[in-house]
Amino acid sequence: MMKNFILSAFADEIDENLAIQMDVLEQHGIKHIEMRGVNGKNLSKYTLEEVKEIKKQIDDRGFKISAIGSPIGKIMITDDFKPHLELFKHVLEIASILETSYVRMFSFYIPKGEDPAVYRDEVMERWKMFVDESRNYNIVLAHENEKDIYGDTAERCLDIIKTMDCDNVKAVFDPANFVQCGVETYPHAFEILKTHIAYLHIKDAKIDTKQVVPAGHGDGRVNDILGELV
Repeated sequence: MMKNFILSAFADEIDENLAIQMDVLEQHGIKHIEMRGVNGKNLSKYTLEEVKEIKKQIDDRGFKISAIGSPIGKIMITDDFKPHLELFKHVLEIASILETSYVRMFSFYIPKGEDPAVYRDEVMERWKMFVDESRNYNIVLAHENEKDIYGDTAERCLDIIKTMDCDNVKAVFDPANFVQCGVETYPHAFEILKTHIAYLHIKDAKIDTKQVVPAGHGDGRVNDILGELV
């Protein structure tokens, strides 16, 4: 049944060095990387020429990139957006060079203690700009539910996806992040987002401590979600 899924990894959690990342993944039969940190630096900080060199290194080892683990949308909603939009354009070019279809993204940190609804229009306006910029690329903008951003609940994740109303905005479903936000992952969040999920993080957490734990040992209902997706 698992043939329907591509198994991938955040290789920068193994080691900073790309060669060591690939060495370890090979030992576990994983040939896809969600690329985020490469040799101690976020991928988005590399020039396009440097990215071409990274592409050569992964090609030589027979690896593919499942997604760009980008920092897009991981700034305060009150921060200046213009330089961030320029960074997004750069990330789109990186994704093209690395021949991946997914860029993982977020929906901006909300000032602590404030109602996310106050910032909804600004979030949607910024995401519409992301969608506009991505029109000439064969890229899925994959929104991840994350603590303290606008899209930290299933309802607000769905709000973004439905407001964008386009084929290339999908959901990354992270059970641990939902648990840490006090959201029931299954059936609640899953039922709300199931038709929009393109990407799943195998990640779990305990509801009482908010601590991340091995998958299946927390309250994220990872097994139930995988079973439904199969």
